[in-house]
Amino acid sequence: MSNPASPSSPAPLRVGLIGYGLAGSVFHAPLVAATDGLVLDTVVTSDPTRQAQARAEFPDVRIAATADELWDRDLDLVVVASPNRTHVPLATTALEAGIPVVVDKPLAATAAEARALAALADRSGTFLSVFQNRRWDNDFLTLQRLLVEGELGEVQRFESRFERWRPQLKGGWRESGAPEEIGGLLYDLGSHVVDQALVLFGPAVRVYAETDARRPGAETDDDTFIAVTHANGVRSHFYVSATAAQLGPRFRVLGSRAGYVKYGLDPQEGALREGLRPDGETPWGEEPPHLWGRVGSGESPLTGGGTPLPTEPGDYPAYYAAVAAALRTGGPAPVTAHEAAHCLDVLEAARKSSREGVVVEIPAAPTGSE
Repeated sequence: MSNPASPSSPAPLRVGLIGYGLAGSVFHAPLVAATDGLVLDTVVTSDPTRQAQARAEFPDVRIAATADELWDRDLDLVVVASPNRTHVPLATTALEAGIPVVVDKPLAATAAEARALAALADRSGTFLSVFQNRRWDNDFLTLQRLLVEGELGEVQRFESRFERWRPQLKGGWRESGAPEEIGGLLYDLGSHVVDQALVLFGPAVRVYAETDARRPGAETDDDTFIAVTHANGVRSHFYVSATAAQLGPRFRVLGSRAGYVKYGLDPQEGALREGLRPDGETPWGEEPPHLWGRVGSGESPLTGGGTPLPTEPGDYPAYYAAVAAALRTGGPAPVTAHEAAHCLDVLEAARKSSREGVVVEIPAAPTGSE
């Protein structure tokens, strides 16, 4: 591995990206390329169509057919955006080679695997972070601000929905029922909503869940409900679904003083899919006033109740800016493997709860895990 440039050096940090599917092409490649101090050096994909796409979108990028071609290259960071089953082995190889690594969520299939990766990174002093971009969603940033300012009073219940209407299966590993693929919505969208709640309200101590495969031919969950009790008493309810014919509010947060209701998804994913890029000059992550959430009490936002609250701009570029800063200064990762492990504690508990029809208690995190 090359030595990261000093803070005063203009030399960018070279990034190797493994995988050029949805995660790699829509999220990681554009965000890496848009980050000062980072350059997309190599894309790993064996698919000729994706190789051509990567060359067209990033003419200076090098292409590798397999991840094995990366380890002898002079890279400062490897990003693992390949299928879930590859996350642990690829991250392990990178860490053992002393190469800093970012892994798309979920970091692993189990909390134990995630903690083993965290321990490996800690022992070797090698940077490891998990890509949880939804911490930089516009609604999440707005809710964080409300909580800091105390506008809602003491939060009692947090409802979070990540719902879609996709009545037909699309195929691929994400919908596979094979355990090694780590497919299904519980580990996909569930990773996002659980992580957000843990950041907002702290560790979980109790989990109940219902997971269903609703669509004809579905092999894994496509309609899931999770109830979490946090150590501080806040109760979180999560709904993740591909079968929601009518979409509920993205957030509904009920406090002792007021509530916050927000509909609609953050616009950044849609913008990235359309080929728009954060350039630091044009507005990014903003939404029009008619999509703002409302804060108030006693009335439905759908009937005009509450006060419209401007939504903070979403800021996915902040993740890789924080990664670049951490690599140059030795600072903390913006999302740690220990945090990812506790998220997996909740997801594993949810799977057990649904399978056995029980409420699952989560023990305190192991000493030294934070």
